Amino acid sequence: MASLEGRSASRSHCRLVRAPIDTAAVLAAVADAGAGGNVLFVGTTRGVTDGVITRGLEYEAHESLALGLLEELRDQAMERFSLSGCEVVHRLGPVEVGAASIVIATSAPHRRGAFAAAEWLLERIKTVVPVWKCDEADDGTRRWAHPGDMRSMAGEGT
Repeated sequence: MASLEGRSASRSHCRLVRAPIDTAAVLAAVADAGAGGNVLFVGTTRGVTDGVITRGLEYEAHESLALGLLEELRDQAMERFSLSGCEVVHRLGPVEVGAASIVIATSAPHRRGAFAAAEWLLERIKTVVPVWKCDEADDGTRRWAHPGDMRSMAGEGT
């Protein structure tokens, strides 16, 4: 598999998309001959949450801010977990039950780093990135959820 080193430095490793996410392409983007661990996390829309049937989700974002924060978090993960590669793709707009809402792919020389980075990224994204999720219940009621912490990431010791 080809190393990421040959890719353009201007290529974005984080994207917000309004179409289904190609999980195989996201995983392939982190392929590296020196990686012994490749992790693909696919967060999907579940059909029942806390006993309530879900018709689907809808995501909105402050897109420019969200992309900037995703890239920052990705850069932090690359360094913190000694990753070979890392890609993050988050879906916007309506997402049907069973479809991917977020995909995180990581690769590292050892599996522990790849697993730890994927989990760390997901938790940070859910906390600080301005992406809002609306659950639509089977009865038509809608409930918006917002990131838990919109404080500046500076000085948090991430």
